[in-house]
Amino acid sequence: MSTTYSPGSLVRARGREWVVLPDSDPELLVLRPLGGGDDDTAAVLPALESVEPASFSPPTADDLGDAASARLLRTALRIGFRSSAGPFRSLASLAVEPRTYQFVPLMLALRQETVRLLVADDVGIGKTIEAGLIAAELLAQGEAKRLAVLCSPALAEQWQRELREKFGIDAELVLPSTTRRLARDLLLNESLFDKYPYVVVSTDFIKSPNRRHEFLNHCPELVIVDEAHSAVADGAGGGAKARTQRFDLLTDLAQDAARHLILVTATPHSGKDEGFRNLLGLLDPALATANLEDRKGREQLAKHFVQRRRADIRKYLDEETAFPKDRESKEAAYALTPEYAAFFDRVLDYAREQVASTDGTGPAVRQRVRWWSALALLRTLASSPRAAAATLRTRASAAGATDIAEADALGRATVMDTADDETIDALDATPGADFEDESEGADRKHRRHLLDLARAADALTGRKADAKLAVLIKELKGLLADGYDPIVFCRFIHTAEYVAEHLAGALGKDVTVAAVTGSLPPDLRVARIEELTANEGRHVLVATDCLSEGVNLQDAFQAVVHYDLAWNPTRHEQREGRVDRFGQTRDIVRAVTLYGRDNQIDGIVLEVLLRKHRAIRKATGVTVPVPDDSDSVVEALMEGLLLRGRGDEAQLTLDLRLAQKQDDLHVAWESAAEREKQSRTKYAHEGIRPDEVAREVAASRAALGTHNDVATFVVDSLKGLGASVSATSDGYQVVTTTLPIGVRDALPPGHTEPLPLHTDVPVPRGHALLARTDPAVEALARHVLDAALDPLLEGRVAPRAGVARTSGISQRTTLLLVRFRFHLDVPSRTGIRQTVTEDARFLAFSGAPSDPTWLEQTEVDELLGLKPDGGNVAPDQAVLVYERIVAGLSDLDGHLADEADRLADELLVAHRRVRSEAGATRRGLAVTAQKPADILGLYLWLPETP
Repeated sequence: MSTTYSPGSLVRARGREWVVLPDSDPELLVLRPLGGGDDDTAAVLPALESVEPASFSPPTADDLGDAASARLLRTALRIGFRSSAGPFRSLASLAVEPRTYQFVPLMLALRQETVRLLVADDVGIGKTIEAGLIAAELLAQGEAKRLAVLCSPALAEQWQRELREKFGIDAELVLPSTTRRLARDLLLNESLFDKYPYVVVSTDFIKSPNRRHEFLNHCPELVIVDEAHSAVADGAGGGAKARTQRFDLLTDLAQDAARHLILVTATPHSGKDEGFRNLLGLLDPALATANLEDRKGREQLAKHFVQRRRADIRKYLDEETAFPKDRESKEAAYALTPEYAAFFDRVLDYAREQVASTDGTGPAVRQRVRWWSALALLRTLASSPRAAAATLRTRASAAGATDIAEADALGRATVMDTADDETIDALDATPGADFEDESEGADRKHRRHLLDLARAADALTGRKADAKLAVLIKELKGLLADGYDPIVFCRFIHTAEYVAEHLAGALGKDVTVAAVTGSLPPDLRVARIEELTANEGRHVLVATDCLSEGVNLQDAFQAVVHYDLAWNPTRHEQREGRVDRFGQTRDIVRAVTLYGRDNQIDGIVLEVLLRKHRAIRKATGVTVPVPDDSDSVVEALMEGLLLRGRGDEAQLTLDLRLAQKQDDLHVAWESAAEREKQSRTKYAHEGIRPDEVAREVAASRAALGTHNDVATFVVDSLKGLGASVSATSDGYQVVTTTLPIGVRDALPPGHTEPLPLHTDVPVPRGHALLARTDPAVEALARHVLDAALDPLLEGRVAPRAGVARTSGISQRTTLLLVRFRFHLDVPSRTGIRQTVTEDARFLAFSGAPSDPTWLEQTEVDELLGLKPDGGNVAPDQAVLVYERIVAGLSDLDGHLADEADRLADELLVAHRRVRSEAGATRRGLAVTAQKPADILGLYLWLPETP
């Protein structure tokens, strides 16, 4: 007859002790080894294998060792926990240690029945981790079973990697290049969104009506939307059709009131109230029209909105976050060489001729196409001779336009830098300037003229004729000499490849150069960067704006050079944000902007946009995108440049009109910045108080161990195992070759030797981080715990028992390391989810077990800090005293049972507290202590001999 085992009870099978998990039934037991993780779970058939009730035996005199090893054993045990007993179910299984401020969005999310949250922290603070932390917690609690991340295709690989490496979520990519492969294994009428529970989806790919329909019908109950600002309709701006499709998609997703929706963006407001309101309306329709000027409206917003600047969280509570202290910005001017200046004038004359042409050879749309072709030529002319040559040989994208509106849309998409983020990859392609169509009898003289100009551009390559390239080399040599590894950002693929080719031989043999552009698929971009940074010496990365967003480059680079001026200042901020972010080890990052002193094109962009952007950021402390009408202002200024050479008598009037347009733009921009500055104060997050965060973070870290606990454990354990450990500037270095073979084999393969142990991120490949989730730390903890429980294993540094004398006490005191197990009923919208968790606590008493005096927690903490200093205890005496304590342990059963119940009550209160406003997910919460508790360690301290 089958025996029924309750979840959390202990059984013995296969020669070891196991914990029974809630998924078990009498015919099939699902078991997890004591202290093990989910990866160690096993299924046992009691009808075929021997299973019997078990109890965890206390340590015996055979386990006697050093009493000071108690901390080592507790930390090893905690590191092995993969299901924390606290209200945050996922923390124990994460491969990342969240910063204290990153708990705020998580706590805010858990207070909602359905999570609707806008995470709008500044660039580089860690919004991906914050969103991933919420997702991991909802999945761990059973609030969601499937996840979809919507992002740009350029960021899909990074999202997939972050989810897998940091949160253990193995997501499939849904991109144009992957859907056919994913569909091969589908059953009839099965959707890939049903088959694959975790997906990272290209927003641009899925937004079209036919694909959107399938996605909406099978969409996961948890959706994260990255760069959400690019998906809201705001009534203006480039790419309006694409934005409308994305906004329609998000609106349809939000219609399901039960769907969790997490929106992520660093620019939620940006002075555009309509777009901000549309974004808020996705979270709660009432927020779209709420009065955010009064207290009630702001309190409603605070339930759904998190926005912090670096200054807000650089020091949050008592934790410092390693952001760079400053960003040094510099402008580096160059003057055109005589050859390039002559070529510049030839091209400018050609462009003026085309714009001014009134030959009546076509409708107005033809004239508009000529305008965009001329503007494209000016952009590439200021970029590089190779980009200019390619433009002169390439047909303009707007050449096939059927009306002016289409010509403007196509022209802006290839020339201006205000296009949607989803299409960045396509926009680093060099635009064309040839608007003729041979099928309609093109002007051969016109084409010959273009080819002649292209050949002239070809002759200008190299730093002798190209002063811009020469200045770049000079600036890079200065950065490299100062110990910086720079990223050079170019606007066009042709320019990036041209620059990389010439840098390779100009910076010295100890400098490695590589180019990454939109011509490479995202996975190969990452591989190219890894290959570059794996080389010894200094590195220079030449890139287009396909790397200006989302990609983390702060580990290997510390400076940015803007080789080409972006015609959108936000792009400059995004470029610099690749290195100026959390995890950057340099206190000072640098940014260098190259511009042509006698280049009218650069002069317009620099004066009208970039310097104004920098001045506004310095004055207000916020970064605000340029207003929507900046396109028209830049176009008008460029038009003035093209028309200025005509000798127009009305030129003075034209210049005054353009000056007024520029002034109007700056006034509008300053107003938007002031509104954004006020909104950051007005909408400052008030939903979670710092003391609430401090309490929950302290409780979680107390249960799982602190960073200092882990560092002390690693160093002491390695030394105890015979390794040579030496201190470094940011941690330690350990020679692993002298470790027991079992420990060496358990370390991650391919690690650096000697193995560097860092106290904080970033951690280079092959190194280790002094954190409980690092693979090397996990391997060490598993060995220490296994060796403690199995005295036959080699390398025992944390025995389960000890007897020692110390001057720190006046009477005999016993320290117990106790493992408590709890059965949790955690309610979700899909029902009650049962789980078993563990916690480890130190308890201590003075006197005999039959009449103990229990110590307060502060006294226990002091006891843990004691060191043997009262003389040795004779082995026979140690065994005798110890066995007397062990013989009376049954007298402690009542207190241990009461302590288990008390801890269960504490856990219940904590779970209810973090769900304080989520009524449905509070009802049904239950925490039951499983008894008896396990005495894992017993350490006896004796007073100093009189």
